[in-house]
Amino acid sequence: MALFNFKKRDASASPAVNGAAAAQVEALLKGYSIEVMPRTAEKVADLRDLLPADTRVYIAHIEGTPIEDMVATAKRIADEGYPVMPHFPARIIKDRATLADWIARYQGEAGVDQALLLAGGVDKPHGEFDSSMQLLESGAFGDAGFKRLHVAGHPEGNRDIDPDGSMTNVDAALRWKQAFSETSDAQMALATQFAFDAAPIIKWADDLTAAGITLPIHIGIAGPAKLQTLIKFAIACGVGPSLKVLQKRAMDVTKLLLPYEPTEVLTQLAAHKAAHPDFNITNVHFFPLGGIKTNATWAIENGGASGRPVNAS
Repeated sequence: MALFNFKKRDASASPAVNGAAAAQVEALLKGYSIEVMPRTAEKVADLRDLLPADTRVYIAHIEGTPIEDMVATAKRIADEGYPVMPHFPARIIKDRATLADWIARYQGEAGVDQALLLAGGVDKPHGEFDSSMQLLESGAFGDAGFKRLHVAGHPEGNRDIDPDGSMTNVDAALRWKQAFSETSDAQMALATQFAFDAAPIIKWADDLTAAGITLPIHIGIAGPAKLQTLIKFAIACGVGPSLKVLQKRAMDVTKLLLPYEPTEVLTQLAAHKAAHPDFNITNVHFFPLGGIKTNATWAIENGGASGRPVNAS
């Protein structure tokens, strides 16, 4: 397999970040992660053609996806040399026996030792679990020796958790997870829903710090995609006020047909991080809504590969 092919950016494409801002974005992208599903991962022959070494790859578990498909995808990605972080959506896990079985399969077949725990996007739980906190309380991941556990963060709230649009229940859950992290042997962090406006993201992150919630934040960012695709996913995923960024763009006919790229939001977050090194957003987590290859290529062109070509065997 070839090494990364670093090409000069096509001048006709959307402009890349330049100068000091480029260095800041590259620093923020160091150690980024990306999310796949079994069916999207199948479209990429070998992730080593696209992703830097050690890129954490999350595997989203959508309701109805057989655990066999999830584990097979985890094994394939691990065999290509990447740390794998499968989703464990509480509401689609029937019982403790099912949870233990999934953990055992992931560990035994793919060597998995990290997971993203979340409630999951289903209204009615399939069994005894309703939240990521119940998964943590089960002790199953600690007993299995998982080294890293991520939990969900919601910079713009979550209507499933707080139907009134407030942050009351979301914030209470974060305080609980912070307390749990202080007693856990696993490294913990927040992996967030994607958003499109840097200012409210920064305020949310700073508010967490002020409230004593010190879990590192892996900020969710939507990768390059058609505007219509992003709006559809944003509405389906309950993205809040920053959806207006896309809607405003859609009203500009000169931009309507151009693909969205996360340049602006990441440039602003990177500048803030450069000015405030202790800022609690530590990593970027990409949702490749326009495709894995499109997202990975954008990251490479903006410094996300950190000059580290991946040798293939």
